[in-house]
Amino acid sequence: MTVYPNKKETKELIKEIVSIPSPSGYTKNVIQFVEWHLKELQVKTKHNNKGGLIATLPGERDSEHRMLTAHVDTLGAMVKEVKSNGRLRLDLIGGFKFNAIEGEYCNIHTTEGQVFTGTILMHQTSVHVYKDAGDAKRNQENMEIRIDSKVNNAKDVRGLGIEVGDFVSFDPRVQLTDNGFIKSRHLDDKASVGILLQLIKRLKDENKQLPYTTHFLISNNEEIGYGGNSNITPETVEYLAVDMGAMGDGQSTDEYTVSICVKDASGPYHYDLRQNLTELAKSNEIGYQLDIYPYYNSDASAAIHAGNDIMHGLVGPGIDSSHAYERTHEDSLENTEELLYHYVLSDMVNS
Repeated sequence: MTVYPNKKETKELIKEIVSIPSPSGYTKNVIQFVEWHLKELQVKTKHNNKGGLIATLPGERDSEHRMLTAHVDTLGAMVKEVKSNGRLRLDLIGGFKFNAIEGEYCNIHTTEGQVFTGTILMHQTSVHVYKDAGDAKRNQENMEIRIDSKVNNAKDVRGLGIEVGDFVSFDPRVQLTDNGFIKSRHLDDKASVGILLQLIKRLKDENKQLPYTTHFLISNNEEIGYGGNSNITPETVEYLAVDMGAMGDGQSTDEYTVSICVKDASGPYHYDLRQNLTELAKSNEIGYQLDIYPYYNSDASAAIHAGNDIMHGLVGPGIDSSHAYERTHEDSLENTEELLYHYVLSDMVNS
């Protein structure tokens, strides 16, 4: 396999993207970053009404289109209640558990544009005070934000401009290790966004002519179920979501190859498209794994549920500890980009 020598670039780009707060519903800033990046590459883009971004590369054939997606929205939270003790109760955005964010640093984004820092803690954190500090349930009732400001009651908090409905983002704590790992929150799915941006750059640098007009949707509502279910042109035949591969007991996915999903909670992905992706990986000596993700849905499955007549597929880098403090390796990023590169230059399944 001949790998495009951009691994450091890709990791640094992902580091930038994960550092921009963007819980679902609060993605304007990160979309602007992606748009700026694409404009630097002189790629045509447009916004959809939901706030997502669509980039288009023209192809030799415009009668049949492809669409690739990656989502830039992340897990997060919203202020549910300003508590009488001067702390904040949370309402979660996305499918994760409270224990995944216990002890995490966070930002509270007010409607007036101010940002306050805080820490997400159990109310019963102090073992010197609470006998049930270790046993109490990690839930909405017990978890709260301790704001890094002098506040003692709800009035003090509201005096800062913090109110119900303010978004809460989590500190990604991103680190790049010397031996190729990247660990951070929100690699789901900002790792894939970085890969798509680097793929587009590679195609532009090499002045490649795609066989089909290809759209790249940077969706912004995937974590809540409907990011990529619209703005699919009638000409679109193949729709490929680029999203994290899920790792754990019984899974084939690892941190070093590209994961090709055969089935998730929505059902099987298109068999012929999956077979085409597998053959591309084999013929180009790309490390890959086939896998089933039992508790998972993607932008591609959302597109199918919305009634689009498409072949849908799902590939992505293997991500450990999904929806918590995640990790992957540059090998997985490279294998994913390499598969996508050969895919967008290949013939369609039905050609």
